[in-house]
Parts: sequence; C-alpha cells; structure tokens
Amino acid sequence: MSRTRIKICGLTREADVDVAVEAGADAIGFVFYAKSPRAVTPARAAELARRLPPFVTPVGLFVNATEAELQAALQALPQMLLQFHGDESRADCERAARPYLRAARMEPGFDLLDFASRFSSAQGLLLDAHVEGYGGGGKVFDWSLIPRNVPSPVALSGGLHAGNVIEGILRVRPWAVDVSSGVEEAKGLKSATLMRQFCEAVREADARLDEAST
Repeated sequence: MSRTRIKICGLTREADVDVAVEAGADAIGFVFYAKSPRAVTPARAAELARRLPPFVTPVGLFVNATEAELQAALQALPQMLLQFHGDESRADCERAARPYLRAARMEPGFDLLDFASRFSSAQGLLLDAHVEGYGGGGKVFDWSLIPRNVPSPVALSGGLHAGNVIEGILRVRPWAVDVSSGVEEAKGLKSATLMRQFCEAVREADARLDEAST
C-alpha cells in the first residue's frame, strides 16, 4: 500500500505541534524567515521540536539565509532537515553538508526537469506556486505543469487543504504533501479540526490508490 507523507509547516504553538503529531504528520516545518508571519526564532523552534516523538522530522524553512542564520538554526535543531525557498544555488544548499529539500516555484515555461538536474543532490523537490515574494502564498498552481518523469521525490505544496488534497494526490502521485495556510484559523495559528481533516483526506487518497491497484 502506498502512503503519502504529510508535512505541516509554519507551526508556532505547542498545542498545534501536539495535534499535528496526533493527526499523523510525518514532518513539522518551522519558518526561519523573519518576514513571514509564521517566523520563529531558533530557540523557539527548539522548544517546539522537543515535543516531537521519534520518526517525526523537524524541517527548517530558509529564504536566502546568511551563514550565521543557518548555523544558529542548526545549532538549535541539529537533527532538522533543511528546506530552501529562496534564490539559493546548489552550492548554497550544500554548504551545511546536511540533507535538504529544494523548493521549485511552478509557472508556465518553468523547466522542472532541468531544475531537478541542477539540484540532484536534494533529497526531494517541493513544488509550490510562483507568486510575488517567496512561498506559494496559499495559491494552487496548475498541476499539469508537473512532468511524469521527475527524477527526485516530489512534495506537492501550494494552496492545499482538505478539500483538494485528494485530487492532488490522485493526479500527481507525490511522495509527500505540504500544507500551511490550508490548516490555519489565522496566519501561524493552526486549526486542530483542519489539521485532522487534512490528514484524514490524505489517508482517504491513499486508500483510493491502494484500491485502484488491486
């Protein structure tokens, strides 16, 4: 049976971390980008990450971080996976010598296969909508832009919520899905109900895929 991994990003409160884990999240994202309304300091992220049980991965989101910013976050959360959302080159992503995800900003004409080749050292590619600034802005992009032969594991992001994640999984067949604004009651404040509904919808999609394969 296939199982789509779930990452819930932009958490800022203990209660939200606890519910996300209980609902079935495989990874919890902490935003280290000061301009984001979901930003946390390394010290705060470390406090929240201490609540995570084994096998739930903390992920640090960075946007054009300085070396000092990156190292401060790594010292606070040495076990985290890195996720780069800015204009980072491959060398920028590799400088910490740590596993990383590279975000791709999807729009018509974007060559994802070339992008995957340039970031072949990434553990996976996170596909988000192309909007002004950084991040997907809670917007869904055209999933038909994703080629079928992407050589890296794909995490589908961009405007996902419980109402559309099943369709996204059935159409894209991603390794993982990433949600932030789609499970919020306000920016940076997650809704326990929406997080549970999102995780339940992902499991429903997996069950449909499993049924279709038998």
